[in-house]
Formats: sequence, structure tokens, C-alpha cells
Amino acid sequence: MPLPPPPPGRRYTPKRPWSPMTDAEWAEVLPHLRTVVMGEGRPLRDARQRIDGMFQVAVSGLPWHSLPEDYGKPDTVSRHFRRLAHAGLWLRLVGACANPAAPPALRRIEYFICRAARRAMRILGMDGARAVQRVGLLTALPVWPIYLRRPAALARVNAMVSAWLEPFRRRPVEDFPEKEMRTWLRVIRFFEGKPWHRRWAPP
Repeated sequence: MPLPPPPPGRRYTPKRPWSPMTDAEWAEVLPHLRTVVMGEGRPLRDARQRIDGMFQVAVSGLPWHSLPEDYGKPDTVSRHFRRLAHAGLWLRLVGACANPAAPPALRRIEYFICRAARRAMRILGMDGARAVQRVGLLTALPVWPIYLRRPAALARVNAMVSAWLEPFRRRPVEDFPEKEMRTWLRVIRFFEGKPWHRRWAPP
């Protein structure tokens, strides 16, 4: 099934099979890593190996326990991934890739970065998804943009529901139209958005 054309100013990132980072690619990631971990007091020990492991899991979509032990203990790498997500590394790297002046070495691992950012949405939630949406790399989104939260539309729907409910506030409970209310609730849930959904995510 062909992909829908991206909206203006946005793009898909071509798929790339996982492979360990080259020296040039790692040299582009390292400054961003140093920026987000500065002040934590932890050395960047085995950082390249761990980031490679994170990219492998992100690209494959497999659970952490499938990570080969060459990249460290899966639980340790998973915790490190979550810390880096909270520190803003993946969003920072996505923003760097979206820059038209991004270095070629960073462009080569853009797919790895987008998939890592998408996996981080399970941690960052809707705020992270909206941050990614603003920079326009669709592959980093956890769901298609149509499924993300739309505050303005949600506010209008809530106002419509309140106006629709007003006449029923003074009526007996048995007069309440439950079927119509369930329909309104589905509409509200749609506009509230989803922070993560594997089936509805861009490729």
C-alpha cells in the first residue's frame, strides 16, 4: 500500500537496516550526548556500544531482553535509554536531523534516530509527540499526525457536548440518550489523541 504524501514541510525518513555506527556517525551523536548528560556526574563509559544497542532494539522493534549481551545487560541499557529520553537526547537528535544543514553522517543514521525517538514516546507521551511533529520528521512520530491530540478541535468538541447536554440536565435520568453520549465520547477520545500505537505509526 503506497504511503500518503507527506504534508508540506514534513517528510518520511527512508528505511535503513541496522548496523553499528561508523566513527563519523558516532562523532555526530557524541556532542549531543555530552550535552544532555552534562552535570549528571556519570562517565560516558561504553556509551557508543550502548547507543548502538539502543538503535538496534529501536530499529528492530524487538523487546529489550532480545538485545545481545555484547551491548550490555538489557535491563541496564533499557534504563539508560529511559534516562536519555527524559534528558531530551532523542528529541534533540531528531531536531538536529531536521535541520537542512545536518551533516551527511548524521543523515545516514536519521532512521535509527527516528525509531529511537518513536520508542521514547512511550516514555515522553503526547508532549514528546507534539515536539517531534513540529520538526516534521514523520517517521519519528508514534502515530500518524491525524491521531495526535488537537487541543483547538478538542475544545470545540467539548463545548458542543456541553451545549448538547444542557437540556438533559433538567430531565429524568431515563430520558438521557446513552447511545448518542457514547458517540460523543468516541469523538472526544479521537481528538484527545494517542501517544503511542504500533499499528497506526508511520513506517
